[in-house]
Amino acid sequence: MGGKLISRIGLLVFLGGLLLGCADNPEEHAMERGEEILFEEDQHDYGEIAKNGDGTWSFKFKNVGKKAIVINRVRSSCGCTVPTWPREPIKPNGSGEIIVEYNTALTGTFMKSVFVFSTAANSPVKLQIQGKVFHPEK
Repeated sequence: MGGKLISRIGLLVFLGGLLLGCADNPEEHAMERGEEILFEEDQHDYGEIAKNGDGTWSFKFKNVGKKAIVINRVRSSCGCTVPTWPREPIKPNGSGEIIVEYNTALTGTFMKSVFVFSTAANSPVKLQIQGKVFHPEK
């Protein structure tokens, strides 16, 4: 009898874990918060980059809303960071990316913001990049 009880408890714990795992969906959480544009990440740390190295990063997103989203504009906190974005509407469940290019000709530590303005309920979205550009030794 004790063995059956332990196996039933084990089964209940397993099923409970499955249910909790299913509820841990970032898209569902975003919709609960009223977000329609969901970024995989909103911050990126380049770490150390050599001067004139590749300062490009892609912030991937998904439209988790019920209607198409249009990205109206993307603004950076300075001219050293240049964003590009899709100009066509992003359909529900569609995805895209905001490409950010930091000017690595400038040495030193940096932290820059990019603001994504769209027709999504959670507009604007703040994206952030940071890192350190170093001058390689000669």
